[in-house]
Amino acid sequence: MSSMFSKPRAGGERPPQSPLAECNVAILGCRGAGKSALTVKFLTKRFISEYDPNLEDTYASEELVDQQPVLLKVMDTADQDGPGNCERYLHWASAFLVVYSIDDRKSFEGCQHYLEVLALHVRGCQRRCPVLLLGNKLDMEQYRQVPAAEGMSLASRFGCLFYEVSACQDFARVQHVFYEAVREVRHQAEQSLPVRPLFITEERPCPPVAMPVTLPTRHGLASCTFNTLSTVNYKEIPSVAQAKLVTVKSSRAQSKRKAPTLTLLKGFKIF
Repeated sequence: MSSMFSKPRAGGERPPQSPLAECNVAILGCRGAGKSALTVKFLTKRFISEYDPNLEDTYASEELVDQQPVLLKVMDTADQDGPGNCERYLHWASAFLVVYSIDDRKSFEGCQHYLEVLALHVRGCQRRCPVLLLGNKLDMEQYRQVPAAEGMSLASRFGCLFYEVSACQDFARVQHVFYEAVREVRHQAEQSLPVRPLFITEERPCPPVAMPVTLPTRHGLASCTFNTLSTVNYKEIPSVAQAKLVTVKSSRAQSKRKAPTLTLLKGFKIF
């Protein structure tokens, strides 16, 4: 990833023994929904009005979400007219942003196909992946074709979160959506962890009354009395091994690793 998309680290360099947790987010949607504009807005706080709709790549940014650092990887997918070759992101992503344009009903209808594919994937692999439905181009309110109520209804039908944003105007709301994806991934990870008790005990019979023991007096020292109680032996349960996220790079993104990322912005109008 080029330095243009990297962000300064707070507090100096991280120690090598504490790697960042990773969160992989795939952005899905039909052509023209504004997936690349949302990606670049989040990474650079800038809006790009023109871009190559056939370009697909994966970017990474170190973020601080709720005071917890995370390496957020974003795959800006480039499907042509709907879900195709979905394996490249279905097993890679830990969360999905499904995007449509509020001024394009066709893009909204295309989102239903993506949500159906994701629902089938979740049922097949038994892995819960957060999905967020995103209505983009809120700045085009005067040309709205998809009411917010329809977006909320579709999100409720598939059990996902719903937001409306503008990649052109509001960076804070765009950032909030990406951070919400991270929070949902963390929440799912916490729910999947097994409950681990701290200790187990080995029971031993305990006398009902403490038995005083008097030590004999020596060299004029006063005698001392101690209460002897039965003890319980504690053994700590070994820690449970935690599963690690496995990053699978897409073939298209991998083939472009050697190409400079700056080609993404060649000929773009940046505001």
